[in-house]
Amino acid sequence: MRSKLLFSFWLCLFVSYVNVAQNMQEGFDYLETGDYARAKSFFTNILKQYPDNKTARLCYGRSLGLLGDTKQAILVFTALKRIYPKDFEIKLNYAESLLWDQQYDEAQALYQILIEENPTSFSAVLGYANTLSNLKKYKSALEWVNKALDIQNKNPNALLSRKYIRLGYADQLAKNREYDRALDLLDLNLIDFKNDRDTQNNKAAIFFASNELKKAATIYNEIATTPKDSIRALLGLSLVRHKQYKNKKALYLAASANQKVITYKNDTSLYLSTRERYLQALLWNRKFNTAKRELQQLQSGYSNNTRVLALQATYGMYTSRFTTSIAKYQDILRKDTTSFDGNLGIANAYRATGQARQAFTYAFKTLAIYPKQKDAETFIKTLKKSHTPFAEIKTAFTFDNGDNEAITTTLRSEIPLSVKFTPLVQYDYRTTKNTITSSEAFSHDFSLGFLYKVTSGVSLQSRLGVTNGNGFTNSFTTLIAETVLKTIPFRLQNLDVGYKRELQNFNADLINREILMNHYFLNYNIATNINLGWYTQYMYTSQTDANTRNLLFTSLYYNILQRPSLKVGVNYQYLTFKNQVPSLYFSPSKFNLGEIFAEVTSDSQKQWIYSANIAFGQQFVEEDPRSSTFRATGKLGYRFSDRFAANAYGLYSNIASATAAGFEYIELGFRLKWYFLRKPVFDKKIMKLKK
Repeated sequence: MRSKLLFSFWLCLFVSYVNVAQNMQEGFDYLETGDYARAKSFFTNILKQYPDNKTARLCYGRSLGLLGDTKQAILVFTALKRIYPKDFEIKLNYAESLLWDQQYDEAQALYQILIEENPTSFSAVLGYANTLSNLKKYKSALEWVNKALDIQNKNPNALLSRKYIRLGYADQLAKNREYDRALDLLDLNLIDFKNDRDTQNNKAAIFFASNELKKAATIYNEIATTPKDSIRALLGLSLVRHKQYKNKKALYLAASANQKVITYKNDTSLYLSTRERYLQALLWNRKFNTAKRELQQLQSGYSNNTRVLALQATYGMYTSRFTTSIAKYQDILRKDTTSFDGNLGIANAYRATGQARQAFTYAFKTLAIYPKQKDAETFIKTLKKSHTPFAEIKTAFTFDNGDNEAITTTLRSEIPLSVKFTPLVQYDYRTTKNTITSSEAFSHDFSLGFLYKVTSGVSLQSRLGVTNGNGFTNSFTTLIAETVLKTIPFRLQNLDVGYKRELQNFNADLINREILMNHYFLNYNIATNINLGWYTQYMYTSQTDANTRNLLFTSLYYNILQRPSLKVGVNYQYLTFKNQVPSLYFSPSKFNLGEIFAEVTSDSQKQWIYSANIAFGQQFVEEDPRSSTFRATGKLGYRFSDRFAANAYGLYSNIASATAAGFEYIELGFRLKWYFLRKPVFDKKIMKLKK
């Protein structure tokens, strides 16, 4: 682009003598005004009459090259070089033709020779600067373009070249996180070209990368000086609001731009960019039906357009149609193997389907094409963390109005050995006593297990261990176990089927009785794209004291907000025991509970994390009068680093289902989570995927 401006028509004028008989001023005008097709036709006709005219041949070669027929242009200049081997202007044109043909290394070598031959040649010095720029040697390119401006002060072609060299250099610095240096270069551009849109857009991109969103917004407001630039400004401001989690405002801005762009349908780039941002904003606001209609309209006019394919893939990601997304990203990569959206997009889609190996492969490919790209680096870091060994400790202190007190400590660790197989180890210690009867008991549980991903939609979690109980009259050791088959039977649905054997250890009396529970359970969750969800659990329990229990819990909920997450809903619980043993544990023949709840959860990626859940309800225990229930939980945590986090929590409940009517229960505790290795155990195998 810049090299096309390197020589104007005067170069042709000075390379040879033009006599009146073969007046070529008309052709020079065509070259000067950029009408290269007419220039080619004009000089073709001249050469029919004067085939050996050097000027006509030179200008004909330039018209060919500027029209994009670079190979033929090189042939023209090569032939001229043979006839006029010492002609400096012909060598300059030949060097420029190498630039047009993207033979940058060859052009660099030739320009170095030309500069040695004539150090004060403006065209040679500027051509050399442009060549270095194309080779991304921006620091040297900037030095040489300044030398060109020393030769011809304020030359418009050189100023334009310097602008683009600074843009490339600033982009290179920004990718290396050298934001201040990059901004300094861009500010120099604005001295040469006041309010230059390209420069302002690059400044806004750097402010995005450095998370200085208010400054990015300021830039977009500044560039809104023309109708088209006003649309571009709205698109940028919409993205700013999205990054600030103000998605309703983002949609308003994108919709405004979408209305304005109707009159600019002929500007395909602006039109598609606007429709793209509007559709994205619809997805950010989970307006999937409207987004689907917009997408169908775009498909009708731009069915094979890469940007439309990317939007189809994005729509699939938001609506959990991950297989569709993968197929669309593959279509993009078939068109362009270097596509950023295609490579990182398909990596995200594979991660969403649990295919970590493929996700790593495409994320590394993205980084290979776009070194130090921030989103790709963050993606790989996050994906690696999900496969990095960690240890977690939880300590809880519990109290109830039955004078029971307990302290429970749990240590657990997961050590992934591959993207599919993760060994698990867990140790639990619980000591409990009754302050009235002075009875005390404790239990130790130790288990080993694993998590194995069978396919992208099926995984198996299992553990086997022993529990040792020590009551005030009884001591014992017995087996405990758990097996859960986790599946995704349909889109937006999760089904878990499992078995668990555990000791009833709520209080000292129960530990002393050595009551073991065998749970057979099914968990089923249905999510939707309209923010509704439905979770159901059914559990059948057989106990070693010959009692059995049936438990049904179901929850219908609605997600009001996404970030922070705000959920409201209704719960229903039904419980029944075959035998009633009220003196030992809560075991009604019939129990019903209905409640409404609200839950708020912070963004899990923030440094401070929190959650709170409050529920009010009514419970019915057998034939007793109904009574009100209340429960509340809260958590506050802090992420000290990427590898270490802690949180404290508390909960209160007066629901009878835990032990007996009139029950009140309080639990206070804390958790610590530490990734004790910096990277996965199998990191070397992961890194091999880069090749």
